[in-house]
Amino acid sequence: MEPLAARIRPQTLDEVVGQEHLVGEGKPLRVAVEKKHLFSFILWGPPGTGKTTIARIYARAQGAELFELSAVSAGKDDIRKIISKESYDRDKLLIRQKVLFLDEIHRFNKAQQDFLLPYVESGELTLIGATTENPSFEVIAPLLSRCRVFVLEPLSEEALHAIVKRTKLKANKDAFDWLLGYASGDARKVLGMLEGALSLYGKVTVETLNKALESPHLRYDKKGEEHYDTISACIKSMRASQPDAAIYYLARMVEAGEDPLFIARRMVIFASEDIGLAQPTALVVANEVFRACETIGYPECAINLAHGVAYLAGAKKDRSAYDALRSAQEDVRTFGNLPVPKKLRNPVTKLMKELDYGEGYEKYDKESYLPDKLKKKKYLK
Repeated sequence: MEPLAARIRPQTLDEVVGQEHLVGEGKPLRVAVEKKHLFSFILWGPPGTGKTTIARIYARAQGAELFELSAVSAGKDDIRKIISKESYDRDKLLIRQKVLFLDEIHRFNKAQQDFLLPYVESGELTLIGATTENPSFEVIAPLLSRCRVFVLEPLSEEALHAIVKRTKLKANKDAFDWLLGYASGDARKVLGMLEGALSLYGKVTVETLNKALESPHLRYDKKGEEHYDTISACIKSMRASQPDAAIYYLARMVEAGEDPLFIARRMVIFASEDIGLAQPTALVVANEVFRACETIGYPECAINLAHGVAYLAGAKKDRSAYDALRSAQEDVRTFGNLPVPKKLRNPVTKLMKELDYGEGYEKYDKESYLPDKLKKKKYLK
């Protein structure tokens, strides 16, 4: 009963298909495995591109004891249990290094990441994080600074074709083409659809693949990639000002029992990120939808969600505030903490006054308040 994806999962780097920039000859993860170099890192890439597989191969090659957790359901207690567990190889009379593979690390909140940090700092745990989200925004800076980040790419059609061949399942060219088009670089999608069509209908054709796609046996998984695909489709439909499509994807999430606060939280983000200054009341509406979902819950709060989605989809869009923030963040990372102009500094002591802190400040000054190096920069356009 083991899933097809698990049965054909690569056991060595030589069996890994794709990601040659990481696991090919002379590439960083290949070298780390060959030289048994143990360090913390984060694998960032789309679903079904080999993050879990690479993490397992790496840990096994180091002779380490691998602990696997999903940040969706794990917490501080799970970390404590790993730390307290004895990792002693009695046959080899040595203490084994502990490697923690934390899937969906972006789902760990700041407090949880802060709790994990000292164990990674001390080397008590070697961390391998996996995420589909940009770790620059989702992982706290102290933890991120102690990890290398490796970016995984969507698998090419050639790579997916090689993975399908490995299953030794028979399918005609049209079915192969259908699978490759559906997969969008995700091997798990390909293998899941293959297995679904075969188990439900006994053969793999375009017709059985389409039937399997609509089958309740392959329904929405609140912890899987469908969870992200559907909220993404809803957000993108609102961004394109298509309320009918947005409400359809909302309905799919509601029918699947998706957490209404997860949906509402994304709406609050959308209100500032995509609508922003064009219609500031959108943030008020989105926040009220979130509060309504907290207060009422299912099934009635689905109506509040639909109200909010329809409103946000119909609102004018303006990403200038969001773009300004990201541009300013990039300058902060590039230039560090540039000196604040003296006239903007608070002269709270005699010495500060003698050093001209606050000198020349005028309430309605037209001169740029930005640091000297960025005087001519315009973030908000």
